[in-house]
Amino acid sequence: MGKGDFARAHHVAFFDAMATELPDDYATQEVNHLTLGYFAVGGFSLLRELDRVNTEEITKWVLSFQVHPEAHGDEYNGLFFGFCGSRSTQFPLPDVKVQDPCHNGSHLASTYSALAILKILGYDLASIDSKALLLSMKKLQRPDGSFMPTHIGAETDLRFVYCAAAICSMLDDWAGMDKLKAKEYILSCQSYDGGFGMVPGSESHGGGTFCAVAALHLMGFVQVDLASNLQDSASIDMHMLLEWCLQRQVTDGGFQGRRNKPSDTCYAFWVGGVLKIIGAYHLIDHCALREFLLTCQSPYGGFTKFPHNWIPDIYHSYYGLAALSLLEEEGVEPLCVELGILSSAL
Repeated sequence: MGKGDFARAHHVAFFDAMATELPDDYATQEVNHLTLGYFAVGGFSLLRELDRVNTEEITKWVLSFQVHPEAHGDEYNGLFFGFCGSRSTQFPLPDVKVQDPCHNGSHLASTYSALAILKILGYDLASIDSKALLLSMKKLQRPDGSFMPTHIGAETDLRFVYCAAAICSMLDDWAGMDKLKAKEYILSCQSYDGGFGMVPGSESHGGGTFCAVAALHLMGFVQVDLASNLQDSASIDMHMLLEWCLQRQVTDGGFQGRRNKPSDTCYAFWVGGVLKIIGAYHLIDHCALREFLLTCQSPYGGFTKFPHNWIPDIYHSYYGLAALSLLEEEGVEPLCVELGILSSAL
């Protein structure tokens, strides 16, 4: 692997290994098995290597995590009928006060991951029981417009507003959320400096900013044309957002997720994706970013969090490829930024 080269073959080998058997260090992430599967399948798709996976087998595996109502009308009983994240989350939960007779561990992030995998694999989402999923998902929306990720309660922040918007978009049905309430919540999360915190009043963060802008775009409140966005004063403060995002590219060419933090592979996608969505991606230094990303390649394949590290992980490996997709790297498929899936999968 020469300096400055995109090591495609190494990355294919890395994702091949991850799809076959995850290392022991991932055992603590068992509850996020579907999300790990999304990174593996998504990585193969970006590398144009989906023929390396058994599409039928993976589709059956993903569908096995969906929770279905046991009786007509159950979608109104307060439970969420989405997808569980793993086998263990399909087991009875100890010490849960909420009555949950069907051991329903459905989670918004797992549901997003499941639908994204199915879309990438070419599965027709019209076959999904979307009515129960969407009607029960709407029950997760709070009066302030935010979303709980599960019906048993948990933190509410921009991650789950984004998941809800992406789920509705992929299913082409917005019955699962009140878009205006969600918009109000998102706008309340924009900080004084133009970025978005995960919750109102919190520090601006690259991941939160992506979730905010991508959700607004999916809901039709943010356009792809920069000039139109800058003229639209009825939505977010686009001038401040643009300045905040551009300031996140630092001297080594990479992007940081917050002020005064080191650049990190994944933020080349999270912050770069925001700039792509609002039509401002041409304003960054593409060559410097590509050079940064290539220094984050592991000699074993995959990408690391920081430059010149050795051990890759599947999260940063996927988002390293996604960032290179935004840069239109040869050998990497185009990405639908706001959904995190191949453009060809739409």
